[in-house]
Amino acid sequence: MNEFCLTEDQHDCLQELINIAMGQASDQLARYLDTFVYLKVPSIESVEAKVLMKTLSQQKNTMAVVSQGFFGYEGIRGEALLVYQKDNSSRIADLLGYEPDELSQDEQLIDISSILTTTFLNVFARQINNQLSYNAPKLLPNVQGILSENLQQMPFSWNLALKISINYQVTDYSFNCNMILLIPETAITNIKHVLDRILAEL
Repeated sequence: MNEFCLTEDQHDCLQELINIAMGQASDQLARYLDTFVYLKVPSIESVEAKVLMKTLSQQKNTMAVVSQGFFGYEGIRGEALLVYQKDNSSRIADLLGYEPDELSQDEQLIDISSILTTTFLNVFARQINNQLSYNAPKLLPNVQGILSENLQQMPFSWNLALKISINYQVTDYSFNCNMILLIPETAITNIKHVLDRILAEL
């Protein structure tokens, strides 16, 4: 087995931890945004950098991608990508309760991305007895043209990553977006150790 691949037990453990974190994050977001937030069952898979870049760059109707790095104890680190579609852009101000023209669309995207990313990851970190810090979120410009270049400029180098995809849906506002968590190969071994520790305590 590839050293960066999760065993079945590790995969199931991570899936359960994410499910628990999603439930708690959904409740926190619902109270913060004053509306129900539904998080779909996530997918967990290994992905090559070139494959992910090609997939994201070819997505139709993608308006923007906001990137935010995270890092914690025990070598846990990665990057969160929030992917938005064009038809969601006009709904962010309503969702966040902003007045018309209070913030630019770019600022709204960064605000909602930071809220969605940190709420979920803070809950997840508590599940593994960790604490995360975050880089400032940044809007990746020109998705169709230079997304690959921006992804290559992440604060870590990677050819293979553990990819966790979570879909957020806010039905009252017909709003949805995708969060993609990327854990690079240098951190996969570390998270496997964390999962093994949790499994040993069961």
